[in-house]
Amino acid sequence: MRPSMISHGWGGMVEAGRNVSQARTVRGVAQLSRGRRTGACAARWAGRLVPLLLCLWLPPGAFGGGCDGRVVAEHILGASVCVPEQPQRVVVLDPYFSLGMARELGVAVVGAPLSTAADAAVVEGARQAGVVDIGDFRQPSLEKIIALEPDLIIGIGQMHGELRERVTRIAPTVLITADDWKAHYLALGAATGQMEAALQNLHAYEARAAALRARAPEQKVSVIRIAPYGFQVYLDGPKAYAPYAVLREAGVKRTAYETTSDDTVFRRPDWEALAALDGDVILYVVVNAYDPAKDDALAAETLNNPLWQMLPAARAGHVHRLERGAWMGFNSVASAHRILDDVERYILAERPVP
Repeated sequence: MRPSMISHGWGGMVEAGRNVSQARTVRGVAQLSRGRRTGACAARWAGRLVPLLLCLWLPPGAFGGGCDGRVVAEHILGASVCVPEQPQRVVVLDPYFSLGMARELGVAVVGAPLSTAADAAVVEGARQAGVVDIGDFRQPSLEKIIALEPDLIIGIGQMHGELRERVTRIAPTVLITADDWKAHYLALGAATGQMEAALQNLHAYEARAAALRARAPEQKVSVIRIAPYGFQVYLDGPKAYAPYAVLREAGVKRTAYETTSDDTVFRRPDWEALAALDGDVILYVVVNAYDPAKDDALAAETLNNPLWQMLPAARAGHVHRLERGAWMGFNSVASAHRILDDVERYILAERPVP
């Protein structure tokens, strides 16, 4: 599972017709999806909103037809999907991997759940590009999605599996099930016709990570997330959350407490267990309701605690606060480079001596 990226259930369909004109809804439901939809149902009920919306509940096979675009089959939920050769109006259902990666690859994103995105820079860039907020990623507005007339919808299988039967009535839908961020990036590149760009971006990242790995010191590094409800330590292991997988690729060595050989993603140490974070350097990120003032107050309270000050890195003055965007809302190769920036800034440049 991806931390902070798992849906806890989906509500029912939004009230039909609210804030959407009949004309726009007709166009949305009638949207042709490269052989998967013909718009016959919408054409039949054009101008009659309630029967028109019932078209969303018909089986996809009711529209018939073959694929005159591309077929995507790898790392997706369910059967293969016919997608446009070059989609022009893409809606992404998650504000994490899919939004940031699609924007980075130059995909024409028209809608996304901006209000629940963790990276402020990604949100600002999307808003400036005219991307429409479709609401909370756990229950996006189907009316807004219809009104945007997408020719492709992209999401994450773990998050949006329960929504799949509904959104596939609107446009071809690719719900990616890749196990790691790089596989997700390539799956999204394949679905949007941007595979060449995806490969080039990943190659550049991997070359930089390899160069840093060759310079990595032997010192151990501890990384911790500080929140009002306690601590979270994301582990270096087979299922490592993306920023911590990047650390491993850059050659950063974590402490024994922060390393696992199983599928555990994170641990929640209490104050007493915090002593296990005995790295020569501590990197920390603060998360307190997305309020900078509250973040600062929580950071000060934590770092002034005598138990924190007893940690080896704290005593040596090798404690650094991280910007939350890439570490909390990792979403692209650009995020990976921001993690590598922190490796250069706080680990390679400092090279502390125990």
